[in-house]
Amino acid sequence: MSDYDILPFPPGRQVIVDAGYLGAKRHIFYGLAEVDVTRARELLRAASEAGAPRSSFTAFMAVTLARAIEAHPEVQAYRDWRGRLVLFHDVDVVIMIEASPGAAAIPHVIRSANRKTVRQVTEEIRTIRDQPAKSSQNNWLVAVAPRLPRFIRLLFFKLIKLNPEWFKRLEGTVILTSVGMFGKGSFWGLTFLPVHTLGLTIGGIGQKPGVFEGAISIREVVNLTLAFDHDLVDGAPAARFAHTFIELIEKADALRDEST
Repeated sequence: MSDYDILPFPPGRQVIVDAGYLGAKRHIFYGLAEVDVTRARELLRAASEAGAPRSSFTAFMAVTLARAIEAHPEVQAYRDWRGRLVLFHDVDVVIMIEASPGAAAIPHVIRSANRKTVRQVTEEIRTIRDQPAKSSQNNWLVAVAPRLPRFIRLLFFKLIKLNPEWFKRLEGTVILTSVGMFGKGSFWGLTFLPVHTLGLTIGGIGQKPGVFEGAISIREVVNLTLAFDHDLVDGAPAARFAHTFIELIEKADALRDEST
């Protein structure tokens, strides 16, 4: 009896391998941040204890990310075939949703996340997790792509990047990955950025002492990694965006909608 198992390579992971290949050829720079999410977590728990369906922390982060980008649209710029920069007004956030353990995650696009509430995004995430077929990204193109020769898939990626409107329709404008949901404690997530201009990785949440209202207290802190395509985004606008993003998180600005 052998001391190992042989399993088929999931066809859907072929596309992920291609994405990694494309990501390795880009000039990416990262920003790491420890952000106080005590207020946000308190509001999420309070809403649940009051009898309302509990909103997702990932949904809160997606909405907050989208609103920060709306204030700084240059961080989701894309270059068209004529060399011009295209800055979208709406923010379409790609969230990786694992419908079942071990299955390839579904890259579902939350359309116009900057104009949605945390509750709306939570419901959308749960619907796709329970019924993956309802995702517009779960279509014939996704099913056929792993079966095509690799050079065709890579050519397709390159072609849609030349037309930002096509790209937005198929891939969204930014990507969010939450690795914190799979473990407890404080840890970082550092991922590649295959095709988007901006990506957010949510790491673990831990407790740390911090200064709040002039006193030291134990706070809940999340580890965040922001990835930017340096070919399109410079450090100064990235820093301004990051400042707004962190401020909106710590104020739990997006959760004001939950009480209305």
